[in-house]
Amino acid sequence: MDQNAEILKNAISGSLEVIEQDREKEIVSRRFGLNGRKETLEQIGEMLSITRERVRQLEKAILIHLQISAEENQIPAIAPAEKLLIRNLTEMGRVAKLSDLADKVYGRKTTASERTGIYFIATFAKGLTVVEENDKYHAAVGIAEYGNSRVIKERVDEIVQIIKNNKKPMTIEELDSQLNYEHPDHIKAVASISKLLATLNGLWGLAKWPAVNPKNIRDKIFVILEAKKQPMHFSEIAKEIEASDFKRKNVTVQAIHNELIKDPRFVLIGRGIYALSSWGYKKGTISDTITSILEKSDKPLTREEIVKQVLRARKVKETTILLNLQNKKLFKKVDKNSYTLA
Repeated sequence: MDQNAEILKNAISGSLEVIEQDREKEIVSRRFGLNGRKETLEQIGEMLSITRERVRQLEKAILIHLQISAEENQIPAIAPAEKLLIRNLTEMGRVAKLSDLADKVYGRKTTASERTGIYFIATFAKGLTVVEENDKYHAAVGIAEYGNSRVIKERVDEIVQIIKNNKKPMTIEELDSQLNYEHPDHIKAVASISKLLATLNGLWGLAKWPAVNPKNIRDKIFVILEAKKQPMHFSEIAKEIEASDFKRKNVTVQAIHNELIKDPRFVLIGRGIYALSSWGYKKGTISDTITSILEKSDKPLTREEIVKQVLRARKVKETTILLNLQNKKLFKKVDKNSYTLA
C-alpha cells in the first residue's frame, strides 16, 4: 500500500479504536461513509431504532470525544495524518476542495470512501478545519491557522460577489488586483470551493455563464471563437471542441454547422467560415456589405477602399467583391475608379 494511504488508514482505524461502544462506531462509520456509503441521520436512526435527533446528538458527542482524544495525544496515528494533510494544503493554497485534496494526497483519482476518510480526520484534527457541503459550497478542508469554516465561506462569498459585480469572467490576476491575498494561488484555492463559480481557459465566472461553463454545442462554439479571437471554419471549430477540456465534446461536424446557422451570435463571413457578431460582423450577402459600407460614407469610395473594408467583414476573394460591384441596380460608378449607391 502507498505510504500516504497507510498513514490515513492508520489514523482512521486509530480514531475508531478510542470509541468504546460499537453503536457509536457504527454511527460514525455510516455518517462519514467510512465503509463506502454515507448515510443520513434518518437512515441510521431507522437501523438503530432511535430518533434522527438522537443520532445527531450522539454524532456530535462522538466528534467532541475524538477531538479531545486527539488533543491529548490519545490517538498517536492522527499526528502524521494531520501533518500529511497540512503539507499538501500548504502547496494547494491553504484550503482545498475535498476531492482535489484527496486526489493530490493519493496521487490518483480517489474513491468516495477515501475522500470521506480524509474529511473524517479533518473534522476533529486540531490543525484542520472543514467546510460542509451544501448548495453553495463543495466539501472542503483547510488549515485551521488561516481561518475556520465561517472565515473560509466569507472569503468564497467575497470572490463570488466581485465576479458578479464585474458582470463577466475574470482571470486570477484580475481578482488578485481587488483582493489582499499573499499569493494568487490562494485565490484560486478559495474560488474552487464555490459551487456558484466555474472556470475555463484561465477565466473564473458564475457557473450559469456559458463562457466558463458551456452546456450545449452553441455555447461551446462561442467559447472556442472567443478564445481564438478570429474567424474559423466550422470543421476547425469541431477539431478545437474535440481537443478541449469540455465535459462533453463528442459532437459531429454537421451538428456544429447546424448550430452555427441557427444562432444569431455567429455570422457566416466566407465559405464555411464563421465569426462572432459581437466583433462587428453582420449577416448578409456581399452586396449587402458593400451597401452598408457606402451608406456610412459621406462620399463615393474607390474600388480599393471598398475591397479593403469588405475584407474586414468577409472572408472572400477580391474578384467576388468586384463582381458584386458591377450590379448597376445597387451601385453607381461616378468616375473611372469610384462608386456610390445607385
